[in-house]
Amino acid sequence: MKARQVSVFLENKSGRLYEACKCLAEEKINIRALSIAETADYGVLRLIVNEPDKAMRVMSEKGFTVSETEVIAVEVPDEPGGLAGVLAPLYEANVNIEYLYCFVEKSGESAIVVFRVEQLDTAIDSLQRSGYKVMREEDVYRI
Repeated sequence: MKARQVSVFLENKSGRLYEACKCLAEEKINIRALSIAETADYGVLRLIVNEPDKAMRVMSEKGFTVSETEVIAVEVPDEPGGLAGVLAPLYEANVNIEYLYCFVEKSGESAIVVFRVEQLDTAIDSLQRSGYKVMREEDVYRI
């Protein structure tokens, strides 16, 4: 139920995002979801890719600073209140959300929310007991 997210630390200068994405493209690694957070000096590119092990190796070989983080991906109805609904069981279980990002599936029926939380197992249990589908790792990479 947990997925692996690749985080790439990028200097805050022109072209670094392109270089990272080009590196993945050259190796035929498909980006399934991404988020970028920034500070004054650097950015953190968070990626869900179809081949996380290969992405980690390739990015490291190309001189990027990379790390891997466990996250969970949850299907949420794509409707008003969908995000609030999926947050409720996490709130009730006192699960701290470090960050999240989301995107809408092609069908438009569901959104996928990617969570980084402190208590992964508690979050998974809470979400499943509330009727949410926590996606299997292999399904996340095929989104």
